[in-house]
Amino acid sequence: MLTLFGVRNQRRSSRPLSVGDMDYLEPKTKNNLLGKLLLLASLVILAIIVISRSSSFTSPSVFSQREEGVTHVLVTGGAGYIGSHAALRLLKDSYRVTIVDNLSRGNLGAVKVLQGLFPQTGRLQFIYADLGDPAAVEKIFSENAFDAVMHFAAVAYVGESTLYPLKYYHNITSNTLGVLEAMARHKVKKLIYSSTCATYGEPEKMPITEDTPQVPINPYGKAKKMAEDMILDFSKNSDMAVMILRYFNVIGSDPGGRLGEAPRPELREQGRISDACFDAARGFIPGLQVKGTDYKTSDGTCIRDYIDVTDLVDAHVKALQKAQPRKVGIYNVGTGKGRSVKEFVEACKKATGAEIKVDFLPRRPGDYAEVYSDPTKILRDLNWTAQYTNLQNSLQVAWRWQKIHPHGYASY
Repeated sequence: MLTLFGVRNQRRSSRPLSVGDMDYLEPKTKNNLLGKLLLLASLVILAIIVISRSSSFTSPSVFSQREEGVTHVLVTGGAGYIGSHAALRLLKDSYRVTIVDNLSRGNLGAVKVLQGLFPQTGRLQFIYADLGDPAAVEKIFSENAFDAVMHFAAVAYVGESTLYPLKYYHNITSNTLGVLEAMARHKVKKLIYSSTCATYGEPEKMPITEDTPQVPINPYGKAKKMAEDMILDFSKNSDMAVMILRYFNVIGSDPGGRLGEAPRPELREQGRISDACFDAARGFIPGLQVKGTDYKTSDGTCIRDYIDVTDLVDAHVKALQKAQPRKVGIYNVGTGKGRSVKEFVEACKKATGAEIKVDFLPRRPGDYAEVYSDPTKILRDLNWTAQYTNLQNSLQVAWRWQKIHPHGYASY
């Protein structure tokens, strides 16, 4: 007759006792068996926990799988000024969004705002990473199923680019190459590239069309043109859908007051004129410095085409919707109207209600006299035109956010 374990112990002291046709174990043996069973159960539970926590056995993230009816967009530089506004618009339009940013120029607070607005699973994820790290870029693309990339990530100050040109070529040109290579390896089919009017340099003829010769005069514009050239060369033998948007001087902020522009304090010297104007209005700096009054323009100051960030991200979304395989679209994104720096300063004074001291200084290296767009092509092809064209109103919207957030996103 077999015991519970199938082997009869022959030693007398531990011999099972028989009652009828059934054996039963003595109490000491029974306790040993119970201990073994508990140990075995514990080991099984431990194994389940280890396996469940192993990355190879976890349930796949929704971001790693394509889902019918859902477009997953990678927004590089999505913690920055323009990128965060683009992410907001995409999320409002029910896109799935992954933000990648190294926070060297972006703000984690902007990401937190977006996470608070869209907390639902599968809507938004943030990845802290540097696009200059090939291993990090490969990991991002291998672990996520992207349908499209909006590539905003870049350093973007003309003056700074003249001081640190290699930084700009690395950050803009080299990093764009890395993103493009990863897209090709992982078969991501749409690229919306954030370029700039700085690629045109100082054209002899205004307004600027997409056929205006590109002769950039500063490292920022040169690095962006190199990136464009790489994309165009690659697209000749690829079925990728590509849109290149060359936009002009960006102002404004989210009309809902959720996002704004908050540049690093150490970059104020290099920043946009709107940032300097607001800093002067709040007393953070003693006044506004206008660099260059001897340009061949109506009042001697530079003329620029100021595009509201809300219009700009609308152009990106329309470009994403219209992008076609094996085709490249190149578009200027501007209002088609140039405004002088002096005009801008007066509009800023009215928007803020502040008396702003203005100092007129020599030209800044790398600047050009006059730049404004001809938006005919983007209207024809994408049915896009700027809606927020009142300079003072755009500045008032941005000023409201600045007043509420005097230290940017520091409170988030």
